[in-house]
Amino acid sequence: MKLLEDGVPLAELSIERIARTAGVGKATIYRRWSGKEELFVDVLRAAEPEDPELPGTSMRDDLVVLLESLRQRGVASRASAILHNAHTQMKSSPKIWAAYSACVIAPRRRMGLEVLRRGQLNGELRADIDLELANDMFVGPMLIRSVLRPEADLPEGLSEQIVDAVLTGLRAGGPCRS
Repeated sequence: MKLLEDGVPLAELSIERIARTAGVGKATIYRRWSGKEELFVDVLRAAEPEDPELPGTSMRDDLVVLLESLRQRGVASRASAILHNAHTQMKSSPKIWAAYSACVIAPRRRMGLEVLRRGQLNGELRADIDLELANDMFVGPMLIRSVLRPEADLPEGLSEQIVDAVLTGLRAGGPCRS
């Protein structure tokens, strides 16, 4: 974290430099992490807000909690130079991006898909909906505002607004156009 705070580019981070900065030997680092990629993902995970606990009361409530977590990550990334720089740099490193994607993004995506799957099983969501596409429809607007449009507002209530707008078209018993 100190190296990132000091603005050291990701490409210049090495296990040797990290160990030297932490005042430990390289072996100490390697006992816990297999390499720079795994260590970097853990550092990012520690700096980001924790994954949410889902209320389980309804598909809508769970989706709002998931999107609110994403909104808060966007707010945190904008407020934290470390997170912003780390996310930006990580995308230029295929190995680190792959590790972050596998350890952080994929589990969150699975969580969203499971919420939608439960919604289909209990009748809250039409059975003919492609869950992968539906998940993208919920997450997409928040990601666009958080990542691609840093000037866009991320106001409180945005999560509910997105979920309710998307559910209007996907809810069981809703209009089905062919």
